[in-house]
Amino acid sequence: MPNAKVQILTSAQIAQKINRIAYQILEDNLEEKEVVLAGIWDRGYKLAERLKKVLEDIASFKVILLKIELEKQQSKLLASTDLAESSWKGKAIILVDDVLNSGKTLAYGLGVFLNTPHKKIRTVVLIDRSHKIFPIATDFVGFQLATILKEHVHVVLDVPGEEDAVYLS
Repeated sequence: MPNAKVQILTSAQIAQKINRIAYQILEDNLEEKEVVLAGIWDRGYKLAERLKKVLEDIASFKVILLKIELEKQQSKLLASTDLAESSWKGKAIILVDDVLNSGKTLAYGLGVFLNTPHKKIRTVVLIDRSHKIFPIATDFVGFQLATILKEHVHVVLDVPGEEDAVYLS
């Protein structure tokens, strides 16, 4: 990462964004008995873990955590999950990632669920960079940030020896 970096969000601000998103998820799923948080490995999954902790304190529904691993460099969808398809069948699914840039990662993440009946799919990102080239809409966003294409957003979550933060470089 280049030396010139600007901190966009502190650890406390990230926690505030996660709490707000969790309450939005709660409001969107008041009638649900189970909700699936599908985190894209690895920072999207870490964000989903944090959302799960907050939701378990405030929601009456059960929260199922699902890990999605994608081969992002491939031209076709190659994905694996840590739970069987029956875990999310017929349920509300919330797809979680750290940063939305082009939309390709979220599009691939959505592909995992296309052949399985579900109630609804929502998307969560901590940072939306507004550079979409895929037709992806975000339902819950922590922070919207206008950047130039050459800039990089780096999210630090649960890295030993580092405080949680979001940087622009």
